[in-house]
Amino acid sequence: MKSSNSAAPKLADLLSFAIYSTNLAFGRAYRPILEKLGLTYTQYIAVIVLWEEGAQTVSSLGEKLFLESNTLTPILKKLEALGYLTRERSTTDERQVIVSLTYAGHQLRERGLDILLIENSKLSPIESKAVQSAVVAVRNTLIGLTRAR
Repeated sequence: MKSSNSAAPKLADLLSFAIYSTNLAFGRAYRPILEKLGLTYTQYIAVIVLWEEGAQTVSSLGEKLFLESNTLTPILKKLEALGYLTRERSTTDERQVIVSLTYAGHQLRERGLDILLIENSKLSPIESKAVQSAVVAVRNTLIGLTRAR
């Protein structure tokens, strides 16, 4: 049944759908690369944060990835089982768990997992940065709105 409101936005016109469907497309593009190592995209981005910033608490990692502890913990357990990271209780605060990459985790970078697929998107580096900045601005605004409630 067709809506009588012709002013209603179409799915293809929604920014939220464009971002959502682009996220799915990135997932599909990364899948063959990551499957070779048995990684999911979320595991991959956790490793990237650890490449960039080194050892850190689970809560710090979760904040950077926008993941709650109950979502992040199984991801970290899998990466630990694969031999890519270690989890150890902090010696100064036993409530905190410190996550760090193993030698094998660092070697993932050498095996080509720091490839950015945006290079294949046909965007110039300037266009890519502009899109990334705009999406981050939208994300940060939405986070601010939800925190204000």
